[in-house]
Amino acid sequence: MTNIDMIKCINRLAENDPRYKREAYLFILAALEYTVSQFPAVRHLTGQELSRGIADYARHQYGYMARAVLEHWGLRATLDYGEIVYLLIHEGLMSKTEEDKKEDFEGVYDFDTEFTWEQVKPTKYPERFG
Repeated sequence: MTNIDMIKCINRLAENDPRYKREAYLFILAALEYTVSQFPAVRHLTGQELSRGIADYARHQYGYMARAVLEHWGLRATLDYGEIVYLLIHEGLMSKTEEDKKEDFEGVYDFDTEFTWEQVKPTKYPERFG
């Protein structure tokens, strides 16, 4: 799939599912790349690992505004990450294993707790992901 095809696919997803803005899909893909890069070797991530990586990447990119930015895009809970991941999987833009399920993203953390002033500094593997 070309980059243009990927963008068209994401635009279509955002148009068909108004819960999430186009930027949320692009952010999840970028956060996946960021999170994978935090581990010593490339490997498949669990929903929990990706959720933690998404929070870390959001703080890295948006600092104190991370929660506001995510919520503006429709991301209000970790299960929203799973919703987007599974929409991207359905379109062939992400992959999963037999053991993976959307519910792996449910309740990984609470946004009120995760996106506080004290949590702004991004961390590295293994402290956050281990």
